[in-house]
Amino acid sequence: MNTRSRLILFAIAALSLPAASFAQSRVYRWVDENGVVHYGDTIPPQFASRDRDILNDQGVSIGFEEGEVTAEERAEQARIDAVAEAERRNKAEIARRDQMLLQTYLSIRDIEDLRDRRLELLESQIKVTELYLGNLRKRLTSLMEEASSYKPYAAKENAPQVPENLAVDLSRTAASINLYEQTLSRTRTDQQTLKAAFEQDIVRFKELKGG
Repeated sequence: MNTRSRLILFAIAALSLPAASFAQSRVYRWVDENGVVHYGDTIPPQFASRDRDILNDQGVSIGFEEGEVTAEERAEQARIDAVAEAERRNKAEIARRDQMLLQTYLSIRDIEDLRDRRLELLESQIKVTELYLGNLRKRLTSLMEEASSYKPYAAKENAPQVPENLAVDLSRTAASINLYEQTLSRTRTDQQTLKAAFEQDIVRFKELKGG
């Protein structure tokens, strides 16, 4: 048999060997909750959550596997990720506002001028609303005096029922007063919020400009 024939027979014999004979065996190594190191070709169910190293048949580490994540661990990781994301967004928002301050204003006086203009506008709105409210309250007082001779406002049992147009006028006037009171309250709240926001901008601008 020549050399070429021997090589062909050797190749055929090698291909006919079971694949397992070429597979490299591996062993898992993990540490339990007590710090004890364990080895095994499979992971027992009670240790499924433990991280483990993968060793070859010479005991050399060739890989790593994370243990199964429990629902509690998954929830805790989600919480940590949410906190980290909130912090990232907060830092990004601070950076954005800082950039806006530096690009919008050249000095603290610029900030104060804009603040004063906006506060003046809100103050004008408050005065107009208060004027409307004063007129509406006077009108309601007049309507109530007119309705005092009618049921259900009159003390007399035989008093006539309040006319429909007067009842409608009373209802609408009272509703308008309620609406303007709410508007006045919101505007005053906006006024205080605006003052606080500009004060924060002034303080931050000073910090960014080095005092």
